[in-house]
Amino acid sequence: MKIRKLSPDIYAKASALLRQAFPGSQYEEQLVASLHKNEKVIHEWVCIHTNKVVAYIAFSNAYNGAEVCGYHLAPMAVKPEFQHQGMGSELLRFALRQNIIKESTLYVLGNPGFYKNFGFEPCFNPICPFTKKNKNFYSIRNDDVAPFIVGYEPEFTRG
Repeated sequence: MKIRKLSPDIYAKASALLRQAFPGSQYEEQLVASLHKNEKVIHEWVCIHTNKVVAYIAFSNAYNGAEVCGYHLAPMAVKPEFQHQGMGSELLRFALRQNIIKESTLYVLGNPGFYKNFGFEPCFNPICPFTKKNKNFYSIRNDDVAPFIVGYEPEFTRG
């Protein structure tokens, strides 16, 4: 298994993975395609196993008003036949060690049983606009005490 930055030559494989990992939903694939099309800042890595993209992770800017205040981890995906084998965990550990990510505040809306294992804690400030009472909203390296609604790239709300 190799982990590398996503490059244009494997976009199609990453898109196919997102379709497979989220059956019945086009949201994740369209989100990533829109972020690329609109040239948004996005930090992405993939796991490659036998020349196949088997896991994907992305981080996009998080905002406090117009100011970048960290990154959102989304989406993260593992090809169904490779799930529950530790590839997603390994990819997340790798991403958390990257210079661009390791000192930043990170936010994620996701499974608490998974993300707590990596140091994410329940997030009370800022407020996530996509969930009630910040249910399943987590952060790491978050020192925000004043409440605000965390901003996402506009592509997150298009669909």
